[in-house]
Amino acid sequence: MVNKATKKRVKRREWTKADIRDLKAYSKARTPVVKIAKLTKRTVGALRQKALHLGIGLGHQR
Repeated sequence: MVNKATKKRVKRREWTKADIRDLKAYSKARTPVVKIAKLTKRTVGALRQKALHLGIGLGHQR
């Protein structure tokens, strides 16, 4: 029997106050979402969801 490839588990990280402060600063500076994702090591979807929850705009084209 062939072993199935092990699926990579998603490890969730909590949003700290510092993370939220940085996200608001990036929003104010109109930093592109892809760049924010690389800097914060979070997915674009996670960033957009958090911004929506906080009620702030995200990305340079809003």
